[in-house]
Amino acid sequence: MNTEQGAGRMARRFRGFLPVVVDVETGGFNCQRDALLQIAAVMIELDDSGRLVRGPTHSYHVKPFEGANIDAASLQVNKIDPWHPLRPALEEREALQRIFKEVRAGMQSAGCKRAILVGHNSWFDLSFLNAAVERSAVKRCPFHPFSSFDTATLAGAAFGQTVLAKAATIAGLGWDTSSAHSATYDAERTAELFCTICNELAGSFQWAENRARTLGWHESTSAVPDSEADAVDEL
Repeated sequence: MNTEQGAGRMARRFRGFLPVVVDVETGGFNCQRDALLQIAAVMIELDDSGRLVRGPTHSYHVKPFEGANIDAASLQVNKIDPWHPLRPALEEREALQRIFKEVRAGMQSAGCKRAILVGHNSWFDLSFLNAAVERSAVKRCPFHPFSSFDTATLAGAAFGQTVLAKAATIAGLGWDTSSAHSATYDAERTAELFCTICNELAGSFQWAENRARTLGWHESTSAVPDSEADAVDEL
């Protein structure tokens, strides 16, 4: 769990950004037209030894917005029945507000000023998140609107694998095909993959932090300047 000392390390590790893994299940590939059906967010924390670890998961089924398109092919993949009477789905705005509340609490605990989305092919998850935020008129989204960490890229560089199932297997995390394409399962495996890669780079980061200190950059890398955070909020 994040301690006061760990909070300072987290802020330094990602220049004031708190990485949060997000995965979405949808009714298609068009974020403006297709329904958001499930969203999961996994917090990233530091353990007592300073290693990144997977934190709590916050996951919600989401009601399709009015007029949303839902492709049958997408439902065959994610196995979601949007119209099942027992499906505990929330309106987009409520689901986002619940997740953002947890993300903001994590930011405060970690001493970070902004969250940054981590995803496998992160452009997809971020585009659906941004579209849902716009539709729901949610104010002050805690996530950076266009920057993200993509584990497909990171895993390709680290392990030579860009498919999540193969990257997780190579990394020794295992993979349950029957559980895949659930936002919760995919987000948790992505979080573990992200932590594994970052922990392997701990020595490289320590060298870079020492180098930044010699260049006089150390203080500026410890947090997002207020002016930058304010400017991003206005986007």
